[in-house]
Amino acid sequence: MMKRKMFLKQISVFAAGTAVLPAFAKEALSVNAAKPFFEISLAEWSLHKALFAKEIENLDFPVMAKKEFGISVVEYVNSFFKDKADDTKYLNELLKRCKDNGVKNHLIMCDGEGELGDLDDSKRLQAVENHYKWVNAAKYLGCKTIRVNASGNGSMEDVAKAAVDGLSRLGEYAAKEKINVIVENHGGYSSNGTWLSGVMKTVNKPNVGTLPDFGNFCVKRDAKDWTICTDEYDRYKGVGEMMPYAKGVSAKSIDFDEKGNCVETDYYKMMKVVKDAGFKGYVGIEYEGGRFSEKEGILKTKALLELVRKQLK
Repeated sequence: MMKRKMFLKQISVFAAGTAVLPAFAKEALSVNAAKPFFEISLAEWSLHKALFAKEIENLDFPVMAKKEFGISVVEYVNSFFKDKADDTKYLNELLKRCKDNGVKNHLIMCDGEGELGDLDDSKRLQAVENHYKWVNAAKYLGCKTIRVNASGNGSMEDVAKAAVDGLSRLGEYAAKEKINVIVENHGGYSSNGTWLSGVMKTVNKPNVGTLPDFGNFCVKRDAKDWTICTDEYDRYKGVGEMMPYAKGVSAKSIDFDEKGNCVETDYYKMMKVVKDAGFKGYVGIEYEGGRFSEKEGILKTKALLELVRKQLK
């Protein structure tokens, strides 16, 4: 009886306390209670045309993300500062621009450093070591993650075995720096959700995972015309298979209808797959279309993600 009285007294005190809380404190409690399951980041590849055309440079990216798109978290692509991985002067300037504009560095997408699933042991080891500088750069910039590719030439089984070895080695190095190594479905076997999830299960390292991309599910392309996909994996099934290992999500977009919906991907259906997997983290905008300008495409993708986020509360 005494415990019950004390409990009721504590409840009444709490109620009275919240009744006199300042408005801003009540609002903060409300915001925390309704925190969305994902935040929006911006992948630098969304601006690849402007970057390749030298209209902008990598140093401009974080400032653009914040000022033009209202996005405070960015994902770099190493192709746009390939020779700067260990250039501390350059990285310090990049950090300064991020700090001055309230931008957080999330990850670095790494390409062109060799195949982590190469069947040749020496080439695979070289590919692993080629990624070390990006692990170091990621740590220096305050990123949590680097995105890599699990590619290789050979049978599905042999490339899987090689990829497990390459990713395990790189994961061990990255773990020392507290950096994640994540694989994107980026064509070939990696676009087969069953294959990639199997590789992840075998690697079995807490800092090695996946970056499910909504649009990269072409397993095989026509030998004469690379633009034609002859074997496409189901994107919703594939993302679902990759989500248990996901440490980020890539919201690929190509085209939009007059209502603002993504033509090639049902964002509500796809983001429900993401949410149902228990994901909490960053969903990066990666616009890759041609009908709209890069800036329009980014803003349309952002608006769609914000709408779906409200619908999935």
